Amino acid sequence: MAKEAIRKIKLQIPAGKATPAPPVGTVLGPAGINLQDFCTKYNDATREKIGDILPVEISIYDDRSFDFVIKTPPTSFLLKKYAKINKGSIKGSKEVVGTISQAQLKEIAEIKLPDLNAYTVEEAMNTVAGTAKNMGIAIEGQE
Repeated sequence: MAKEAIRKIKLQIPAGKATPAPPVGTVLGPAGINLQDFCTKYNDATREKIGDILPVEISIYDDRSFDFVIKTPPTSFLLKKYAKINKGSIKGSKEVVGTISQAQLKEIAEIKLPDLNAYTVEEAMNTVAGTAKNMGIAIEGQE
């Protein structure tokens, strides 16, 4: 019989840098799982993506065991990384704070495709382009 998850927790943790200290410890501690065990497994699984912030969905079972699914980095994080900016525009699409190329847009869309509600890279590119516009990031070749 399959174990039944009693709780699901979503966190965004820097890859390879999970520690039992806050914020990980304060969220997972009350759930009763072994914090050091989680941190070790998470850090091992994300070692090759150090520097990125990765969303993780943790399923906790009634016997205090757990498993987790690592998602792709947030679109806004990837856009800021590729545009080489620290934050998006305060005024949204009215103020341009950075630019990315069509090739970079396609690369971000390919990274995000598994987690987006899109079936093709072109649909994913449209979704990412909309996020870029709202963040004040222009895309070369588009208005």
